[in-house]
Amino acid sequence: MASLGGGVGTGLILILAANLSLKAFEKRKNSYFALVLETVIAAVLTWVMGQRYYQTSKIMPAGIVAGISFLMTGFYLYKLATGGNHIPAKAE
Repeated sequence: MASLGGGVGTGLILILAANLSLKAFEKRKNSYFALVLETVIAAVLTWVMGQRYYQTSKIMPAGIVAGISFLMTGFYLYKLATGGNHIPAKAE
């Protein structure tokens, strides 16, 4: 039950962050709050699932989720370091 609750909770937070990011993108702006939220969730998933993988040595699901979360954390940190999404000017 704890794993299910954690999965649903992080999933809902990521859906919220994606929605905030989409609304900002439609206004041709960046949502740094959503980007930070996504970064924190990915880092927490990396830590938690990495510990679970270290304890069990099972690649599925802990190792896979830890690896993907690690890559996403790196991507989000890159986006934060470079100033978010670079939205091109509207061509008319």
